[in-house]
Amino acid sequence: MFPMTNVLILPPDWVCEILSPSTAQKDRVVKLPIYARYGVPFVWIVDPLAQTLEAFELQQGRWTLIATLKDDDAVAVPPFDAVTFSLADLWS
Repeated sequence: MFPMTNVLILPPDWVCEILSPSTAQKDRVVKLPIYARYGVPFVWIVDPLAQTLEAFELQQGRWTLIATLKDDDAVAVPPFDAVTFSLADLWS
């Protein structure tokens, strides 16, 4: 059992949102500002219908687009830039 006092809650180092037609607007308009407010340093937005990945980095409290990938592009994007994989692996 965990104590209920002195609890530290840390933001994740990375968030990946998988868009769907019913959640895309909420993921971008509602969630991204919340992630920024809590200092999440990296967010990936994956759109399975468009077969794209947009990667953002939080810089001075604002999201900066650091990569836009599509189809079978090679993915080597922070915070996982030490490992490369084909974006097509997500669609198969």
